This record gives sequence, C-alpha cells and structure tokens, in this order.
Amino acid sequence: MSLVGSYVALTKPLAVVFPVFLLAWLRFGIGGVAMAHWLRKPADEPPLTRQTRGLVFLESFLGNFLFTVFMISGVKLTTAVSAGVIMAAIPAAVALLSWLFLRERIAPRVWAGVACAVLGIGLLSLSAAPGAANAHAASWLGNLLLIGAVLCEASYAVIGKKLTGALGPRRISALINLWGLLLTTPFGLWLAWRFDFAAVAPGMWVLLLFYALAACMWTVWLWMTGLKSVPAAQAGVFTVMLPISAALVGVLVLGEPLSGAQLTAFAVALAGVLLATLPSRAALRVGRH
Repeated sequence: MSLVGSYVALTKPLAVVFPVFLLAWLRFGIGGVAMAHWLRKPADEPPLTRQTRGLVFLESFLGNFLFTVFMISGVKLTTAVSAGVIMAAIPAAVALLSWLFLRERIAPRVWAGVACAVLGIGLLSLSAAPGAANAHAASWLGNLLLIGAVLCEASYAVIGKKLTGALGPRRISALINLWGLLLTTPFGLWLAWRFDFAAVAPGMWVLLLFYALAACMWTVWLWMTGLKSVPAAQAGVFTVMLPISAALVGVLVLGEPLSGAQLTAFAVALAGVLLATLPSRAALRVGRH
C-alpha cells in the first residue's frame, strides 16, 4: 500500500513529460514484458469459461485501463496530497459496491467510514487553492477524475473477488495487464509517432520504470505474499498507508504545500479508512483460528 501511494504521487511529474495515453501504454508495455512468464497457464487451472473471460476483460477495462487514465489525468490537474485524500475513499467505495452488487452486509461503523470519506473529499474540494480561479477549476476537474479512479479501483476489487475463485493472482495480474496493453496500443502508437523521446531526461525513464513495475507487478506480489501470514480481517487496515504515502511523497519529494484545509480533509479521510477497515473483535477471533 505504501508503494501504491508512492506511485500515485509520482505520476504527477511523469504526466508533465508524457501524454496520458502514451504514459499508460508504456506502463502496460513494461509490465507486460516483466510479467510475460506469469501468462503461462498452470497445469491445475481449469479452462477459461466465457464468464471468466468477460470478467477478466471487465477487470482490466475498469481497474487497469480506466483507472490508469483517470488517475494520471487527475493527478496532473491537482496535487499529490489531494490524490492521497481522495484515494483514502477506496475502502468505503469497495464496501458500497460490495453492498450493491454482492449483497454483502455493511456494518454501521463502515457506513460511518463512508460518510467520513465523502466529508473529506467535500472539504478538499471546497478549499480554494491560493491563486487564480482557473487553478481551482482545474483542481475540481482533477478531483472528479480521481473520484472516478476510486470507483474503478473499487470495481476492480469487487470483480476480483469472483475471479480469484477461478484464477491465481499472478495469472489474473498478467491477463488484465495484457488487456490494458491492447486497449492503450492504438492511442500509444499514435502519440509515440509524434513524441520526441530523445528529449526525455534519463531520470524520467528511471521513474517510469519504477512506476510501471510497482503498479503492475511489485504491489501485487507483496500484497498476496502478505496475505499468507496476515488474517484477511486485518489486511484491510494497511490500506491506510496508501493516502499517507501519497501525501508524504507529495510534500517531501514534490515540494507541495499542505494547507490547514487539506490537513483537516486528510485527517477526516484517514478516520474513514480506519472505520471502514479495522476488523471487529469477532473477525479477529476468526482470523486467529
């Protein structure tokens, strides 16, 4: 989750150098090369059904393609700190979509977490950034795009619950990355034809490599490995590191200011994450057993 927050924040300098769809295409291309060996079908895996293929495409279209486009475009128009606040709404969005589509019960505490997430985003959007009104209008659009990215990521989590029953995590990651590459290739090729790659500084290529590997490969492996030794009821608590790391990278690495209104919105959003993800005593007892 710390890596996820870091690469969300670090897409801001990348989005200044690369057009959005070209950056997405390069990300999926690098990830595809790194995960080529994950595409191989295990001997014990059943054949893909039509429903599973449809879910894999939907998982990639929402959770990879649209999420990447919304997230890069949103961070480009607003700040990494704002992205951290808005991304803190992911657990609440997952709970809402699980309630709507999977008919899962939502505890009152989780509803309180959803309310905190909405309040945090509202406080962030109403806080006028210093400067011209145009900058504030751009930040509003950026915030809306990031909210779209949150809904896409939540859809990714809900659809993933169904896919994990048929496919392993590595194969899911490789297949949805391949779909993401296919979806962005027409745009990527068109933009690459007109783009001056020689003008890109060496440091940006290093940052692009880190972003692609972190987004496509490392975060998946670390999360799945951690779940082997941490009860599932407790795992959601660690999503709190996503907004924290995104905000820290924005302030300490990118030099973004942290206003009082942003700090208040950040605190409210983090409270929502904790309310939505901290396991109950019953869940902890089940996890220990």
